[in-house]
This record gives sequence, C-alpha cells and structure tokens, in this order.
Amino acid sequence: MADMSVAGFITAYLVFINAVGLLVMGLDKLKAIKRGFRIPEATLFIIALMGGSLGIFAGMYVFRHKTRKRKFTVGIPVILIAQLALAAFLYFGPVRLRTI
Repeated sequence: MADMSVAGFITAYLVFINAVGLLVMGLDKLKAIKRGFRIPEATLFIIALMGGSLGIFAGMYVFRHKTRKRKFTVGIPVILIAQLALAAFLYFGPVRLRTI
C-alpha cells in the first residue's frame, strides 16, 4: 500500500463523505417520491457534521429536496461555513497541524 500523507487522507475522506451525503439526499428524495421508508433527518445532519455538509447542500438543490425546511436551508449552510472556517483556521492559523 502506498504511503498516504495526512493531507491526502483528509482529502480522500472528504471526497468520500461528501459523495455519501449527495447520494443519501438523492436516495431520500427517491424514497419520498415512492412513499418508502425515509432516512431520518438526524442522519442527514450527522453526515453533514462528519464533513459531508457540501454533499448534503449540493443534494438539496440537485434533487430539490428539503429546500422548504428552514432547519436545512439554514442549518446545513451554517455547518458548511463553520467547517470552512475551521479548515481555514487550521491551515492559516497560528497553530498548524504538522505531519510527523
């Protein structure tokens, strides 16, 4: 197995979790149309908090899903902005994460 840097691992994780967020939003929209078992809103927020906020946000507008729910139209962008601010702080801030 190739040696993966911390930045490479984080990038791969973020691509994966955001793809999951996008796919889960699409799946929930499909289940809503077919009146099937739905994915709990808490699960969608957990995925967003785990780093998938961009995927969830994109899924809201790609699939036109949860766009009338204030909890999502406000909550998901707030999570995304907080995550971007944290990433900027860790990258540009006074304390930088360093690899060993």
